Amino acid sequence: MRMIKRAALAASCVAALAAAPALAQETPIAFTGATIHTMSGTSGTGTIENGTLVIEDGAIVAVGADVAIPAGAEVRDASGMVIMPGTVDTHSHIGQVSGADSSAAIQPDVRALDSINVRDSSIARARSGGVTTANIMPGSGHLMSGQTFYMHLTEGNTIEELAWMDEGGNVLGGMKMANGTNPLRESPAFPSTRARSAAMVRQHFVAAQEYCGGERSPRNIGMEAMCEVLDGSRLVHFHTHRSDDIMTALRLSREFGFDILIQHGVESGRVARELAAAGVPVSAILLDSPGGKLEAREADIVTAAQLEDAGVFVSLHSDDNIIDSRLMYRQAALAVRGGMSREGALRALTINGAVQLGLDEHVGSLEAGKMADFVVLTGDPLSVYTNVAETWVMGELLFDASDPEELLMATGGYGAGNPTLNTHVLEGEALMLEGGQ
Repeated sequence: MRMIKRAALAASCVAALAAAPALAQETPIAFTGATIHTMSGTSGTGTIENGTLVIEDGAIVAVGADVAIPAGAEVRDASGMVIMPGTVDTHSHIGQVSGADSSAAIQPDVRALDSINVRDSSIARARSGGVTTANIMPGSGHLMSGQTFYMHLTEGNTIEELAWMDEGGNVLGGMKMANGTNPLRESPAFPSTRARSAAMVRQHFVAAQEYCGGERSPRNIGMEAMCEVLDGSRLVHFHTHRSDDIMTALRLSREFGFDILIQHGVESGRVARELAAAGVPVSAILLDSPGGKLEAREADIVTAAQLEDAGVFVSLHSDDNIIDSRLMYRQAALAVRGGMSREGALRALTINGAVQLGLDEHVGSLEAGKMADFVVLTGDPLSVYTNVAETWVMGELLFDASDPEELLMATGGYGAGNPTLNTHVLEGEALMLEGGQ
């Protein structure tokens, strides 16, 4: 299977760890007695019963069934709990992200990072659901709506503190493209048919080839991003639902030689063999909630299983708020109900997404040397009765369900954490306290 090119990520990349070293704890912490799903290795979950996880300075020191606990370490009894890597959400819209406007159908110069509000409560809400890394995407109402942003869900004062970066300090992300009905408009700047959509994209790539192969003068920041697409250092995240639209995306990828990750792929199961033969991975979603898009009417929980059976490398995503970030484990459970293997579903939440984003040297599995991004669950990750107890990012406890204020992030509505949007919730709690309940 062809792996996604990762020219922008060197082995020595320290990513967000370098951006926010103050977050890392100095005293070792050992979690003991837990069932640990490491997601390490090429297959299976690497499950360790009665396991121990040791973290220090924001990184994993050791994980296993027989691990020496460092002297002076803080020991946390996690008996009866489940520990697994933080979820890598390969398609999300948290942080009030925006992208291209109505001036043109193709806008590769637009950057999602320039629109994200690091104080938006949706980021903390996603953490409460176990998400620790996410690909933040502009919308899909354009053929090319701009550059995506790979977010590390730490706490920070600026967007740079939440950014995954390469060793040169460049913010990492992909390029959002789309086809199907979303980009179709009755406007001179936009296509009104599927055929015209493909033609416009093709012409733009031809222009990009000419710019990237020439003197690159005058400077064009949109074309500079296109050069990164063409040289393989910027992955194309292609929003596409119907099987015929998926094949159009594959055709364009093959013609111009750019790397592609199919996003959504509601009908990808119908062309699973073609995707496998092309070595093209899928970031899948199994539900369209609240529904209403004709292209998603064939959504089926068997899709992930069909892709797995065909040998397609698949992850699961939220498209938050299509699926709430707090319900990612439920989607994995539905994938299993649809025939996907249990191991495949758990990997689709963790290491597979990390591989697809090119971040698997740092996150996605619990292995010594990787970042201490993990989730403590109250039980089996695929059980409807299981809740997230804690979410740790770079060795810092950033969600704790035992804290009533933080629990609100896991149980409240979309304004959870913002008093001006949750006055009814806070007033209700106050009344309960006054009544002695």
